[in-house]
Amino acid sequence: MPHIHAATGLPADVYSARCPTRELLDHIAGKWTVLIVDALADRTLRYTDLRARIEGISQKMLTQTLRALEHDGFVERTAYPTIPPRVEYTLTELGHSLREPIAALREWIEAHIDDVEAARLRAATAPRG
Repeated sequence: MPHIHAATGLPADVYSARCPTRELLDHIAGKWTVLIVDALADRTLRYTDLRARIEGISQKMLTQTLRALEHDGFVERTAYPTIPPRVEYTLTELGHSLREPIAALREWIEAHIDDVEAARLRAATAPRG
């Protein structure tokens, strides 16, 4: 039996463009969200530690993604009144519920990167006809 979305009264359906689940899928499936949730899976991290852990993420993108994750209830932000201010991020219970599927995705990607790169090489060198 499909889950009924509380606000619309309609079945939750990520294939439907008008269903709010589509927006949530886009948010959760984004590479920065996946990397942030995975980085926070086992511990609380400071902003600077997250930025160092996730190579290539800009300050702007890290800030935007953390704000969106906090807004959606996946991450809790704690600011300490020190000089300079210290801010830490940790997964909420909802955020922890994403740990297993995100870890499985990361593990699959790491285990199959060679297969994907071989397929890409074959596609790039195959005659076009």
